[in-house]
Amino acid sequence: MDTAKPDWQARAKVIAIDGRAVIGGKRIASVSGETFACVSPIDGRVLGAVARGAAADIDAAVQSSRKAFDDGRWAKRAPAQRKKVLLAWAEKILAAKEELALLETLDMGKPIRYSLSVDVPSTARCIAWYAEAVDKIYDEIAPTPQSALALITREAMGVIGAVVPWNYPMIMAAWKLGPALAAGNSVVLKPSEKSPLTALRLAELALEAGLPEGVFNVVPGYGHEAGEALALHPMVDAIGFTGSTRVGRKMLEYSGRSNLKRVYNELGGKSAFVVFPDFEDVVRAAKTAAGSMYFNQGESCNAPSRVFVHESIADEFVSVVAAEAPKYQPGDPLDAATEMGAIVDETQLRSVLGYIDAGASEGARIASGGKRSRVESGGYFVEPTVFDGVRNDMKIAREEIFGPVMSVIRFKTEEEAVALANDSLYGLQASVWSHNINRAHRVARALRAGTVHVNQYDEDDITVPFGGFKQSGNGRDKSLHAFDKYTELKTTWIRIDAA
Repeated sequence: MDTAKPDWQARAKVIAIDGRAVIGGKRIASVSGETFACVSPIDGRVLGAVARGAAADIDAAVQSSRKAFDDGRWAKRAPAQRKKVLLAWAEKILAAKEELALLETLDMGKPIRYSLSVDVPSTARCIAWYAEAVDKIYDEIAPTPQSALALITREAMGVIGAVVPWNYPMIMAAWKLGPALAAGNSVVLKPSEKSPLTALRLAELALEAGLPEGVFNVVPGYGHEAGEALALHPMVDAIGFTGSTRVGRKMLEYSGRSNLKRVYNELGGKSAFVVFPDFEDVVRAAKTAAGSMYFNQGESCNAPSRVFVHESIADEFVSVVAAEAPKYQPGDPLDAATEMGAIVDETQLRSVLGYIDAGASEGARIASGGKRSRVESGGYFVEPTVFDGVRNDMKIAREEIFGPVMSVIRFKTEEEAVALANDSLYGLQASVWSHNINRAHRVARALRAGTVHVNQYDEDDITVPFGGFKQSGNGRDKSLHAFDKYTELKTTWIRIDAA
């Protein structure tokens, strides 16, 4: 087979699916023997059976991770030794890039071109970056009197429970696995029941790279069963969660009901994209908004779903976006030319279509899209949709849709734009478009968001933190700041007696 141009359709027909959990270094069925069907959103076919993990499976995984941490098989290794294993793991991820990309596309519907060019290499880079960082972080010595020496050191927490969503299954897992494992912790990962396949394969590759058995366990299952059991488990020291704000609240409740474990929530977003009339290239701003909104089918927490445009340029902006949107018409995710793929499952499809109906019923105008497409495929596809004439109090402007739906809201003044942009429960990401340097700085400072882009959107790197204000969560993924979530600070105060 020509590996430069894989026949993805042919590979999809023969790929082996192993849905068993990974606990203690072995593939095993759930304790109950129960499974759930893994359904591809591309055509609705069943890919295979996946272990339905529950409390007993979570307990086995946590006990395995606890034992691995306590006996020091990983935690007590020198940072340089952990680095070597994690770098080997990153290389194995890259070597398996076509297999992992195909699993990701079949499982959650994103185009194979992006699974291959974005998700797999980003996952490997994240693991490798934290591997390289771990032996370059120094502890501290406090400025104490001569009679004392105070050491401030970081220590691994213990067992980390990681719960990740279905929109970027590998990348979101890596953002937690990288710093948690590099710091010496053990991890139990609960992937979304909508996209568990790559997480299970990543665990196998980690074992092949030399990660000791029990250090990294993966238990697939439903949130109300496996996810809840993990968050309630008394031997779990911290939870790293990415998902909805609704479930994030539950994570905090579970912590209070159990051992007060730390909970780090990366939650939803309703990101503001603010375009001022002094930005000289309206076309570029509009094309950027469309590309960012429709990437990954709009299933991104940081998608620019609320676009605020000054009334003097709004007609031109909407015209460009409406013309651009059809370029993202959904296609077969296994076709290397496809730009936008399938919505993850039928439940999410119905949710997105419901929001489109709500926008129209509240008086917003559909400038492009608005319908289900590729119905004959048996999969779950929605046209890239643009709403004009949206008010900030409409449902489509208030709630996270998690689909390819953009709302354009017109404003008159800078003060109004800032007030509208900040009038949201969320504060994950924002963008300012202005060639007035004073305005760009002024508005960027005024926007309540974890990341503010200026004259661009979604430019990104593992070196910068990701997370939000308000109900978009707490703590930060990525960058060296992620180590703060998975380590404890210890002060060791030593008295020095005079000679």
